Amino acid sequence: MARLFGFLWRLLLVFFHVNRSVVSWLRVRLRSLKGRLLERAVATLLLPVALSRFSDHQKKSKHSPDASAAPSADGNPADCQRARWLSDGKSLEKLPVHVGLLVAEEEPSYTDIANLVVWCMAVGISYISVYDNHGVFQKNNSHVLEQIVKQQQDLLGVDGPKYSVQFLSNGNDHQYHVVSCRPTVKVLSPEDGKQSIVQAAQQLCSSVENKERSSKDVSVTMLDILLRESKNIPDPELVVKFGPVNSALGFLPWHIRLTEFISLPSHRNISYEDLLAALQRYSMCQQRLGQ
Repeated sequence: MARLFGFLWRLLLVFFHVNRSVVSWLRVRLRSLKGRLLERAVATLLLPVALSRFSDHQKKSKHSPDASAAPSADGNPADCQRARWLSDGKSLEKLPVHVGLLVAEEEPSYTDIANLVVWCMAVGISYISVYDNHGVFQKNNSHVLEQIVKQQQDLLGVDGPKYSVQFLSNGNDHQYHVVSCRPTVKVLSPEDGKQSIVQAAQQLCSSVENKERSSKDVSVTMLDILLRESKNIPDPELVVKFGPVNSALGFLPWHIRLTEFISLPSHRNISYEDLLAALQRYSMCQQRLGQ
């Protein structure tokens, strides 16, 4: 009998625990169900209010003259693009005055480099230098010019702003004017780097030999003045290098003491967003130039 009572007691305990667990589970489910029903009821009551406000917002957006998504007055996509690029340039904390485009790849793409040049102009950059180690762009400068003009028309529209394009070779400027305007493009080659330093040094020595200057004038400062007179461009604040080569490849060695270099894998099939990302990186970098 003692064993029977013990078994019955254990059975009653098991039944009690199972019953309590079932009751607890049912309470949780009922609370959850009530919460969902309450949420749905509130959402049903507030839905008409939300729809009416959304309708009012749409009407205001359609009639607002300065809506951000509204196209230009004449609906010209090129005008919208120009406005967007100019806005992107103004949104940057700092925008370089002179940007160098250094192509360290075997086969340069004229169309892609022309796109980069036009995008740089469109965001408000005043000077753009195009450089490749083999001087391919400079040897085919007329083709570069044709592509830049073509991309200006394609990207900015026929009535878009035009820019002057200058080519430097051995210290001599051959200018091809589209229309006189502030931004300037210069196509450089290795001869415009180390060779320019040699020519400036020879010019300084010749002036001393001809007694146009004294030997005291032979200094780094005077050499710097002669180099800047021959190039007539400010130092590049940013150089965007395209390709796997980790080198400046002779790009204006005298002018890049304080230049920020940003590397991208390739200039081929590059997008405007890639260039904008590089400009944003430059705008956020802190340059400690010292005293």
